[in-house]
Amino acid sequence: MSKRQLDEVDTRILEHLSRDARMSNRVIAKSLNLAEGTVRGRIKRLQADKVIKIMAIADVHVRTELKNPMMAYLGIHADLKELRKTAEAIASLPFVRFAATMLGRYEILAISYVGSNDELIEHVNEDIMTVKGVRHVDTKLAIKNLKYDYRWGRIVE
Repeated sequence: MSKRQLDEVDTRILEHLSRDARMSNRVIAKSLNLAEGTVRGRIKRLQADKVIKIMAIADVHVRTELKNPMMAYLGIHADLKELRKTAEAIASLPFVRFAATMLGRYEILAISYVGSNDELIEHVNEDIMTVKGVRHVDTKLAIKNLKYDYRWGRIVE
């Protein structure tokens, strides 16, 4: 399957869906002066081509298991010889919500939500520091989120 270029109609449909994925095809079609079937067909094709995935995203503050969720940034120093395996091991940890290899200060950046300082310490000392190739972990807690736009992130299987 070759990667299909999005045209202006696709882009305008995506703009509507990114604001409200529950918006009806009829409302989108009327807004864009298109036939409802055109919008429905475009959305189905975008889904089939794996350009979009429509899903619900829960607000982390509503999750009952975390009474006071804090976003934790974990800057991980790792051995370069083991970087790929180490990064994959970090990414597979159930509490890690984002993981990437980096250029700059850290070899790996991971992001997680924690409910307390003790939970963060436990994750770092018992889970991350025990991964082969991890040398050191710098932790930072977000104290006040000023903006978090969930629409920027790529959905992964």
